[in-house]
Amino acid sequence: MFFTELFTNPVFFFRYVAIVIISITVHELAHGWVAVAQGDDTPQKTGHLTPNPLVHIGVGSIIFLCVAGIAAGQMPVNPAKFRSPRLSSILVSAAGPCSNLALGLLCIVILNLITKTSSAHVWSVDLFLLATQINLVLFLFNLLPAPPLDGFRISCEFFPEFKLLDDAIGVFLLMILLLMPATVPGLVRLADMAIAVMTGLSR
Repeated sequence: MFFTELFTNPVFFFRYVAIVIISITVHELAHGWVAVAQGDDTPQKTGHLTPNPLVHIGVGSIIFLCVAGIAAGQMPVNPAKFRSPRLSSILVSAAGPCSNLALGLLCIVILNLITKTSSAHVWSVDLFLLATQINLVLFLFNLLPAPPLDGFRISCEFFPEFKLLDDAIGVFLLMILLLMPATVPGLVRLADMAIAVMTGLSR
């Protein structure tokens, strides 16, 4: 279990937890900001347009993150208030993964800058490598067309029949994906390949 890292590699443990919390918070805020821009005031009314991670992730999910290395966030939206139901839904759903992609690319820029300086510290390189990897994995994972991920919401706008899967399989399908040996390791490998290509570095 992930929590054993606290005893074997505490620096990695706290870095990982902090990066995931920040990344998910930004992810959920991106959903909220775009929803508001598309005419939905639900994120404002529910008090979710805040950088407080406890609002987006919750204590229970943070505890699960510390134990299992996995967490989830939420941003309440009301599609009935969107200006353009189909386009707005796509934009709001895509905003979260795109925010993680943006964070990952920002970290890559920082990595390229700090590795060009002779005073670059190993800890800072490791920190931004981990942040890049986590955000690229979050970007790829959330685009998977499985409920309740953002990729599923986007797919539903192009293939309305997919909406039937939401109630029929829901979280069960997601759990199968998570438990498949190739899913998460495969996404991590893709992220590492992208990092290696853009920075020449590897984890």
